[in-house]
Amino acid sequence: MSASDEGIAAAAGYAPHPYVGGRTAAFRALAAWRMRWPGAPRVIVLTGNPGSGRSRLVTGFLMMCDPGYRKQLPLDDLDPATVPPDLPAPAVPNPSGRTAAQLLWVIADHFGLTADRADDIFPELAAREEPVTIVVPDVDRAGPVRAAQEPARLVRDVLKPLAATGTVQLLADVPRELAAELVEALPSGQAQIIDLDAPEWADPKGLVRHAETALDPGAGAPDLPFTTDAAVRRPLAEALAGRADGSRLTVQLAVQSLLLQPEGFDPADESLLPATVGEALDLHARRLGVDPQTLRLLLAPLAFAEGDGLPVQLWGPLANAVAGWDMSQDLADGMLLAAPFIQPVEPDVEGDADGEAAGAGDDDDRMLLRLQHPGIAEEIRSGLPDVRDAQTKIAMALLEAVPQQNWAKADPYIRDHLAAHTLEAGLLPQLLTDPGLFAHADPVTLRAAIEAVPLEQLGAPARTYLRTAPLLTRSQAPADVRAAFLESAFVEDGLAPYAEALHTLGFDLPWRTLWSVPLAGVRAVTAGSLPQEGGESTAAEPGPGTDGAGSGGEGPAPASGGPAPALRPVAAFVVPEGTPGSRTLPRPDGDASGDGGALLLHDLLRPGYVDADPAQVRLPSEEARAAAPFGFSRGADYLRVWARAGQEVVAALLSDTPLTGADLSPDGVLVVATERGVTARQILAAAPAAAPTVPAQRSGAADSAASDGLEGDHS
Repeated sequence: MSASDEGIAAAAGYAPHPYVGGRTAAFRALAAWRMRWPGAPRVIVLTGNPGSGRSRLVTGFLMMCDPGYRKQLPLDDLDPATVPPDLPAPAVPNPSGRTAAQLLWVIADHFGLTADRADDIFPELAAREEPVTIVVPDVDRAGPVRAAQEPARLVRDVLKPLAATGTVQLLADVPRELAAELVEALPSGQAQIIDLDAPEWADPKGLVRHAETALDPGAGAPDLPFTTDAAVRRPLAEALAGRADGSRLTVQLAVQSLLLQPEGFDPADESLLPATVGEALDLHARRLGVDPQTLRLLLAPLAFAEGDGLPVQLWGPLANAVAGWDMSQDLADGMLLAAPFIQPVEPDVEGDADGEAAGAGDDDDRMLLRLQHPGIAEEIRSGLPDVRDAQTKIAMALLEAVPQQNWAKADPYIRDHLAAHTLEAGLLPQLLTDPGLFAHADPVTLRAAIEAVPLEQLGAPARTYLRTAPLLTRSQAPADVRAAFLESAFVEDGLAPYAEALHTLGFDLPWRTLWSVPLAGVRAVTAGSLPQEGGESTAAEPGPGTDGAGSGGEGPAPASGGPAPALRPVAAFVVPEGTPGSRTLPRPDGDASGDGGALLLHDLLRPGYVDADPAQVRLPSEEARAAAPFGFSRGADYLRVWARAGQEVVAALLSDTPLTGADLSPDGVLVVATERGVTARQILAAAPAAAPTVPAQRSGAADSAASDGLEGDHS
């Protein structure tokens, strides 16, 4: 199969694909792959230069693979060798904006796999009796952070293992620099690379048809001398395609420029036709009497934009920052100048996990703008003298746009994507000291940016965030709940000032973490109290949310008319024998089997172990527990505290390791043990409150490898 098939198809009278307008050779190869024709490869890697039409080709092929869409296509008029068989539609996981781990779980969910760990997905696919067909388009658009190189990770961690799985029939659209890596380990004959810019796959006639259709008033072009006259339109289309050297993007931009500003254009002058995307930018600017550098500087903020696009109100300040001077007048006069290269995007309001519309007055204010194609952004970035300097200026301008440096009031774009800009500027480690940003930023994008920084360059707060990020992405929780998880994590890692800062930033936190000890092997925990000799408690000050009277446990009755004995609230841990500071539990007479365990006492309200006889610990009475304002329930890796009065959940805790013990004192101090240690949290709710938005978690075995990826999105 080669480009010579185009001529054969035309000679036979077959119509071109109505959406793609050509690519007969590629369509024949894809159809043979889909029907598993003898000798056809099991894996096809589609590649080419930016703007070569890879995405359009895949879309056109998927039209013919979808049973519903096939009915709308004139399949009988097409070359039969280009039409795939009528089979169930293949799986088409979309990598745009997703991490490699997220995409892998999308695939697992599509096929209904039972794997709980990423490493189990490929063996489960390999064990299937029937082959599965997967098409992965637009790999170059993978990842929530452009500078984090997610396409390379996607190829390495997802596509290569899929390609090596014998039951998987894979078609992937990847950048040229990653194509060879994807197939290098496969046996001969199992894989094929289709490079749309290579001579054997080129489609010059299809590109002419593409240009002629774009110029045709019957297809929506305005009536102009070079569009209405077929004798002029056809030669112009041939000249455009010839100059563009196979780049559909160059042709598209050239036509849009001519249709938008036809004055002064001579279709017979080929010097006015671009050969590259860069020339399309520069020629358009010159035809409008503008310095091409002005156009490039205007578009530079959009070339660096992350996510779905840049909020329109940020375009001006960022253009000024990149240029180093006031471009407001250029921007005001430049709509016609920029129009062929940009497109508006409606914001995804539901995508704001916090439900905040900070800085978003009305729908018009939240309009996003982006460049029409990543190839335009690549061209603009490559033309700047110093990309890192440009990103530094953008990052500083975004920081200045945060009202009173309050992340709760910041535009969602700034909260979620500032880290991506500082990553490419080389400044991300300096940014990662703000607990407010940690809580407010989208955890998927912030985690992806931080993971792109070498671990040795990260400070302690950033490492704590990175450790906690799987919980944040897994729960898909709003900012208040993220702040609560981070508050505990900072205490666990000895960063109490960062935890305390979260209590000053306006978050409605469900608890205050009192202390945490790293202690392996804790089997159970209990909240109780110790009577103090001499009638004085060694706990000089009551803890937050307590009255200093202990946990309401049973103790010696006070003498008539005398003061109640002072009680010291404590937590008792059941730990392995030999744990420093513990006291062995007594065994029944004659029982010498195994490790009976030991008890270790810790102050309930503040850091510090207690050296006392565990036999003196008084447990709360059943009456005291029943009268307590809160109760709790737990699963393998989650726990909920609820108000007895209204049965409303007031706190929800999620752990990345299994819970091994938990207890709640009548005064509302929650003590939780996991495989890593024990942490005490004072529940702050004074009355029934709205339940935090944390989804119900599975009640089976916890995923102990949650930190390896985004398994929580799966669960």
